[in-house]
Amino acid sequence: MELGERRYRNVECLNWENADMTPNDAAAVLVQAVEVARTVTCPEEYQAVWALLEPLAADAALSLRLGTGLLGSADPAARATGCDLLGLASDRDESVRGDAASAMVSLAAGESDDDVQWSIARALGATQDERALPVLVSLSEHDDPDVRFQVASSLPSVVTPSPEDPGIPVLIRLTGDPDPDVRNWATFGLGFLVDVDTPAVRAALWERLGDDCRDAREEGIRGLARRHDERAVGPLAELLDDDEGADLHTFEAAAVLGARELLPHLENYDPQSPWVAEALTACDPVLRARQDEAAWELLGTVQQRLPEAKVSLCAPRFDAGLTLDLATAGDAFSWSVGALLERSGGDPGRAAALVVADATSDRSDRSDTADRADRADRAD
Repeated sequence: MELGERRYRNVECLNWENADMTPNDAAAVLVQAVEVARTVTCPEEYQAVWALLEPLAADAALSLRLGTGLLGSADPAARATGCDLLGLASDRDESVRGDAASAMVSLAAGESDDDVQWSIARALGATQDERALPVLVSLSEHDDPDVRFQVASSLPSVVTPSPEDPGIPVLIRLTGDPDPDVRNWATFGLGFLVDVDTPAVRAALWERLGDDCRDAREEGIRGLARRHDERAVGPLAELLDDDEGADLHTFEAAAVLGARELLPHLENYDPQSPWVAEALTACDPVLRARQDEAAWELLGTVQQRLPEAKVSLCAPRFDAGLTLDLATAGDAFSWSVGALLERSGGDPGRAAALVVADATSDRSDRSDTADRADRADRAD
C-alpha cells in the first residue's frame, strides 16, 4: 500500500520518554520511522511510526533540527514524517513552535502531496501559530476529507477570538462539509473551542441540529448552549435524558446555559460529581444565589486583606461560574470561585486565605503555601 493509502483521523500516540538517546541514535530512529511510513499497509500500522517518533519528541530542540532537515527531502514519506515529528515536538515544548511553524508554512507553499499536506495540517495546529492560518484556509478546500478533517481539528488552535478572524468563516463552512467526521470536528471547534458569538456562528450551530450525524448534532446543541441560546434548552434536556447518559461536555454546556428547566433532567445524576454539581448550581436559582452571596463575601474579604490589590469578580461569557481576578505587584491571578469554595469547604474566609497565600508568596512556593494555608484554616 502506498503512503497515500494510510488514512486515519484521530492519532493516539504512545507516551514514551527519551531514554538518554544520542543524536546519532535519534537520527537512526528517524530513518527507521521514514521506512515504516513508506511501507505501511493499513492505518493501524502507522501507529508504529508514532511509537518511533514519540521518544524523539522528548528532546524538542533535537526534534526541531531533525524534523526540519527532512522537509527538503525529495521523498514525500520523509517530508510527512518530518512534519509529524515537528508536530509532536511542538505539542510538548512551546519553545520550538515558532521555528516549526515557519518551516512548515514554507514547505506548504510548494507542497502538492496529499499525505504531506495531511501532516502539515495536523502539525500546524500543534504550533498554535497564527501564521499557519493562511495555509489551513487553503487546505480547507482540499479534495481529501482526511486533510479537511485535520484542518477542522487544527483551526481552533490558531484562530483568534475575533468575529473578524478569517478562520471563523472557514470553520463555519466546514460544519456543513459532506464528510460527517469533518462536520463533527468543525462543529466541536466552532461551538466549544472558539469563543466567538455572531449570528453566522449561531446559524451554523443551529443547522447541525438537523444533522444525521449524531455527534455533529450534539456538538451543535452544546455550542448553542455555550452562547446562552434558549433554543438549546429542549435539545440539551434530551441529551441529559439519553439512556446512555450524558458526557462531560453536556454537563459543562448545561452549567454555562444555567436554565432552571434543566433541573429535572439532572436529578438522575450523582450530585457528588463535580461536573454534575456545577450544572446543578448553575441551573438551581437557590444554589446559584447562595454561591453568588459567598462569592461577594470572598471578594470583600480579599479586598480587606489586600487593600493595595485590584480585585474583581467576573462571569466569563463562554464558561460556567464566576472567576476572582486579582492584580498586584506586577502579577495577575485568576481563580475559579467554585473551585476555591470547594477547597475551603464552602467557607469564604478560608477561600480568601488561599487567595492571599497564593498572591503573596514567591512564585516557586505558591502552591505549597496555599496548601499549608488551607490546612491551617481547616485546623482552626
